[in-house]
Amino acid sequence: MPGPELTLEARLARAITLGGPISIAHFMATANAAYYGSRDPLGAAGDFITAPEISQMFGEMIGLWAADVWMRAGKPQAHYVELGPGRGTLALDALRAMAQVGLAPTPHFVETSPALRALQADRVAGVRFHDDVSTLPTDAPLLIIANEFFDALPIQQIVKGADGWHQRLVACQDTLFLPIAGKRLPDDVIPEPLRASPLGSVLESSPASVAIIDDLAARLRTQGGALLIIDYGYDGPAIGDTLQAIHRHAFANPYEAVGTQDITAHVDFATLAAAGTRAGLRVSALMEQGQWLEALGIHQRTENLAAGAPERRDELRAGAMRLTALDQMGRLFKVMAMTAPEWPEVAGF
Repeated sequence: MPGPELTLEARLARAITLGGPISIAHFMATANAAYYGSRDPLGAAGDFITAPEISQMFGEMIGLWAADVWMRAGKPQAHYVELGPGRGTLALDALRAMAQVGLAPTPHFVETSPALRALQADRVAGVRFHDDVSTLPTDAPLLIIANEFFDALPIQQIVKGADGWHQRLVACQDTLFLPIAGKRLPDDVIPEPLRASPLGSVLESSPASVAIIDDLAARLRTQGGALLIIDYGYDGPAIGDTLQAIHRHAFANPYEAVGTQDITAHVDFATLAAAGTRAGLRVSALMEQGQWLEALGIHQRTENLAAGAPERRDELRAGAMRLTALDQMGRLFKVMAMTAPEWPEVAGF
């Protein structure tokens, strides 16, 4: 008779015991696949709240941004694509805003979580699902939105030791997971300005993110369209260990409770920009989320909504403030756009 099914932690511990330490990327990908595949992580009852859940205006601004570049491109037939669309809230608000100016694209979601797909299908009519970007349509321009998507993709870490730089791995003692230094790496894999960093310094990279930019860039060059990336991150490369976990709206140890908490890392926008430029896309400047939303007119939109619903005025203003204030989401979150070479420049940058 078979025994009880092993937990993810037990299975991962057994794999490491038998096969040796694994990369940070392998650990992160395994943990997040289990986490996102089994729950709705959003909202007060979940682990975190994203910008679309804070205010309808976030999705509306994005929808109007996409509609603006679409109109100036000549109003072609287009597809709306969202990477990691959460509950579908952003898409719902963005598509409603697009419809006001005559843009009604077919929605496509890149989503692997059965739990989230069920919520999204209930909220967004006619949505088509994709496990990854490889199956996105090829017959029309793509308007692609990636809000808090790249931060959840696997990263690699390199750590500075006494004898040079080493790949960081995850080992296991019983069921206790911990990072360790793996094999030594040649110095030329480190950007030259960072090679003399202090002992213990950590350098992160995300090959998975670059691979997705490469794929999307090839599509945008051929089909036309635009990609908007919104995430928390920095203009790298830079030294720093940004791997983190969130559980019940508080920071947690990413090496504990594997598969039951959200593991993310800050996005290196400079690396994404370099990949886009290398692939032939037009890449915008990097902006803080608050500045970008203000440039698009979020405060005017706030007052327009409040005039029609005075009982919501405080709620609407609080939502706009949370999205734009420097001490809330306005500075930490960054915005960057990439467009097909022949498409017009995008708004807000």
